[in-house]
Amino acid sequence: MPDSDADQVIVVFTTVGSEDQANSISEELVQRNLAACVNVVPAIKSVYRWKGKIWQDEEFLLIIKTTRQAFQALRRAIKTLHSYDLPELLAIPAAMGDDAVLDWIRSVVKPDEES
Repeated sequence: MPDSDADQVIVVFTTVGSEDQANSISEELVQRNLAACVNVVPAIKSVYRWKGKIWQDEEFLLIIKTTRQAFQALRRAIKTLHSYDLPELLAIPAAMGDDAVLDWIRSVVKPDEES
């Protein structure tokens, strides 16, 4: 059970346009202690409206396990590392999960520490 809202585990989603970028962003987030784990899901198809036009692209989905406390630092890091003008960043609270897994995520994510 988290001590505060800041300790709440969240799952953040973003997409990237290449496997290289998926790997580099994932590794950087874990290296910086902003994420406990990042899953890279290859070959998703995204259909979206951007600048008045409908686009269809193959992308890679990043599923990022972190905490609410780390979100702002994670957001800044993704915006710096990402090639898109407007990277998708959506966070969903983990309402339930295995206590051991949630505790592991909280113990690994340390947004204020430099690695």
